[in-house]
Amino acid sequence: MTDLQPWVAPTFAGLADLLASTPAETWDAPTLCEGWQVRHVVAHVAMPVRLTPETFGAEMAAAGGDFGVLSNTVAARDASLPAADQLDALRSPTLHAWQPPGGGEVGALTHAVIHSLDVTVALDRPAVAPADAVIAVLDQLTGADGAWFGIDLTGVRLEATDTDWSWGTGDVVRADSGQLVALLSGRTLPDGRSLPRR
Repeated sequence: MTDLQPWVAPTFAGLADLLASTPAETWDAPTLCEGWQVRHVVAHVAMPVRLTPETFGAEMAAAGGDFGVLSNTVAARDASLPAADQLDALRSPTLHAWQPPGGGEVGALTHAVIHSLDVTVALDRPAVAPADAVIAVLDQLTGADGAWFGIDLTGVRLEATDTDWSWGTGDVVRADSGQLVALLSGRTLPDGRSLPRR
């Protein structure tokens, strides 16, 4: 699979367009990221726009080298930025070109798609990522047999209800492709469904 980066820009831009068209209180709505509102997810994904490599290094040092601590700290702090600034960050060419260290195009696309779904699935809105991008992420997550997020796919068959995509054998889990990505990413769907952990 090659040339995944071009799907990143329309994913983030689509999220920006969605949020620009919703009431202001949408920014305070819960997402699939436990404890994070929409504003926290946006603040998190937009870190590459605001943090230079030097400031990122300083933030990481302050977090004791723990990226989870850094993410929560930055999200909590930057969630208070004006919505207009957050939308500008989602539309930034810097964000669209960014790749996580060591993650390449695969990491950039999975980051964009998964976090956009954290918002859209929670809000019961259609995915903003291109359909092919969502399928590409499904292929990446199942290709790793759920290992990225510690999901146990033993005896599980996944079937997308919005495409002909399917994977695995065993007990059938049916959901739309975006919801399947969320499940494979260790999220709990609004209806309470989740996949078992390893």
